[in-house]
Amino acid sequence: MIFEKIGLIDSSFQYQSDMTVVTKGNRIVYIGSEKPSEEITREGGPVYDGTGKVLLPGFYNAHGHSPMCLMRGYGENLPLDEWLNNRIFPFEAKLYRKGVYWSTLLTMAESIRYGIVSTSDMYMFCDDMIRSISESGMKSNICHSVTNFTGAAPEKNPSFKNMKDLILMYDGFEDGRIHTDACLHAEYTNDEQTVRAVAEVAREFGVPIQVHVSETEKETRECMERHGGRTPVKYLSDMGFFDSPVTAAHCVWLNDEDRQILAEGKATVAVNATSNLKLGSGICDTPKLLKAGVSLALGTDSVASNNNLDFFEEMKLFALLEKIKGGADTIVRPEDVLYAATRAGALSQGREDCGLIQEGFKADLIVVDADVPNMQPVHSMLNNLVYSASGKDVRLTMVDGKVLYQDGEYTTIDLEKVMTETDNARKKILNSLNR
Repeated sequence: MIFEKIGLIDSSFQYQSDMTVVTKGNRIVYIGSEKPSEEITREGGPVYDGTGKVLLPGFYNAHGHSPMCLMRGYGENLPLDEWLNNRIFPFEAKLYRKGVYWSTLLTMAESIRYGIVSTSDMYMFCDDMIRSISESGMKSNICHSVTNFTGAAPEKNPSFKNMKDLILMYDGFEDGRIHTDACLHAEYTNDEQTVRAVAEVAREFGVPIQVHVSETEKETRECMERHGGRTPVKYLSDMGFFDSPVTAAHCVWLNDEDRQILAEGKATVAVNATSNLKLGSGICDTPKLLKAGVSLALGTDSVASNNNLDFFEEMKLFALLEKIKGGADTIVRPEDVLYAATRAGALSQGREDCGLIQEGFKADLIVVDADVPNMQPVHSMLNNLVYSASGKDVRLTMVDGKVLYQDGEYTTIDLEKVMTETDNARKKILNSLNR
């Protein structure tokens, strides 16, 4: 595709106006203010008039649970432990493969609509999730969530076996669109032998780890009581977790030592601002993490605790929440926000050639309409993108050079059928719960 007369966010996260960008296959092959040569534009595909539009790297959602769209609005106004134990876990016990397939596909449709091109996804029924993700054209770093409440040896734990099998079967699937990670649900849902075993699997296969960390004060306090005063971050570090790249979701209740461990381990913290607020978990101290040198990416968590995947909402909250405390040291620049939403998320997934508008990089791109009332006038396009834009301003989403959504139309998803089948699954599960 040839994008002409379009503004863009360049690889330094600055705004450039009236640019041309050419994609061929799954790559960006030209970026410039001059007309590209005929050799570059030959067979470059359709021409897109970018007047009044802005081209951004696609968003990388660093933490999600896609099938949980079945539970959107189901467990409202509850703290995390009650939400999980009284609403979510009983519902999840009734999940089935077909329901997971359709609900994942609905989440892919919502993601595409809001400019998300890839998600770090932690859940169950991963074969069915991968089928949905594959059909949608999206990218994903997917992992099977490991829990162990019985004390059984990891090799006899079905969730641990499923995690390993997933890595063996699917890592690099669909020409690299789909990667598989090791996974620990959390410290509080596993025993020490399982934690060590997950860390060893990551080292053995050379894959990243996804994990929930210090989401609530209660979780952190009880971990310290169980493990001789060690916080979840310190405990995981002692188990060898940070020998591998880690995406640590939430990280709301950290101390200075935790932040140092995360920085030295080159972990990425997935900040889930909306979910943490909704569940009353607290606010991730992003300025302290940035000051410590920790990489920050953005996550939505599931729509059961969000309740949507509008990444512009996540960017705005990420930028604003720490301002509650006041003071110049709480300022997060728009460039930092856009970096966290794109490049940092791509790097957390091990996708070195993604997350930037740069020649040679994968063509994971979104077009945002700036010629709408909420985006005008423009004193700073960066400020408008972070504070004024909405997911509904996304006009086009491209993954690996393929347009998946444009002006209300999906190219890979039958939205009406997907919504109908997902609601049928919701009704089936609720009927089973009410028996």
